[in-house]
Amino acid sequence: MNEQVFIAAAAGFEAAASVGALPAGHRASRLHGHGYLAKLRARLPSDWAPFPGGEVGALRARMEQCVAPLDYAHLNEIIALPTDENLARWVRGRMAVSGIDSVGVQSTPHAGVDLDAHDHAHVWRRYAFQSAHRLPNVPPAHKCGRMHGHGFEVILHADQDLGARDLSIDYDHLDALWAPLHAQLDHVCLNDIPGLENPTSEIISAWIWQRLKPGLPELSWVTVYETGSCGAHFDGTRYRIWKEMTLDSAVRLRRAPEGDARRRMHGHTFTLRLHLHAPLDAVRGWTIDFGDVKELFTPVFQRIDHHALHELPGVEDADCVSLARWIRAQTPLAQLDRVDLYETRGCGAILAWGEAAPALPI
Repeated sequence: MNEQVFIAAAAGFEAAASVGALPAGHRASRLHGHGYLAKLRARLPSDWAPFPGGEVGALRARMEQCVAPLDYAHLNEIIALPTDENLARWVRGRMAVSGIDSVGVQSTPHAGVDLDAHDHAHVWRRYAFQSAHRLPNVPPAHKCGRMHGHGFEVILHADQDLGARDLSIDYDHLDALWAPLHAQLDHVCLNDIPGLENPTSEIISAWIWQRLKPGLPELSWVTVYETGSCGAHFDGTRYRIWKEMTLDSAVRLRRAPEGDARRRMHGHTFTLRLHLHAPLDAVRGWTIDFGDVKELFTPVFQRIDHHALHELPGVEDADCVSLARWIRAQTPLAQLDRVDLYETRGCGAILAWGEAAPALPI
């Protein structure tokens, strides 16, 4: 598949709202408030930014300007029915950026909606459970063969052709579907549950899929976080995993014009996500061992963490797109098919050359 480059930007705002379209007595029909996050990703024209490599900063500034009227506002005075879906439409209409792939709104850190240009809605909702497990089929010295525990998180993704509707799938509907599974998975040893005798993240995601899909036809992916920095996805057929890490690194953009602060030496705590795909290993129950991903990537990580990234041999510049391409070229992981690199929360570049992957919360 040809390489695709998306520029991502996000901006937060604090606002009050009431959603009158919900049933009488619904808590969100009363006036309440959220710390919202609006986010956008786009395939920008090559000459869109003031200079090559300035795309992330320019799109972030445009997003901040766009959502400024919503900050500390009563949203019903701006948007008659301020659902997450309608807020995303409002942002999309004001951005006036060509090549928009999706616009999303997170009303909480645990739920949100992403809309594509055709009003196809991707709704997601995050849950958690606390459990123990061990992986019985790993090599004898593998640490995951010992009984241990995790604070697991699950994201349910549901896709729906929204058309002109104000609401897609109600979060409360997802909560009701999840509740009986939470009762089975929380504060237990997962190995004791039928079907989870080998409870890898991949197998847990498939187990959840099989139980939810009949009652939720719109279900498109199940994501399981084994830790805060890695996990697996399942869409009924395909498995994917990701590994996330942070880089505390220095940069300067050589192509920025004179007088631009980005031309000076500065730095970021970057968030880097590596996305990989592979078939499920029938014995191990995983696609790729997270430990193997970490081990194989460590030599690359050691070259970019706590370093001056603009000094890397062969890197075009220290902007997120150039750095993502450099990371792709240096990484010895054949299963890698996407690199996300964010310089600040939600603001960065996505470099993809494989199958589509579900969005993860920012």
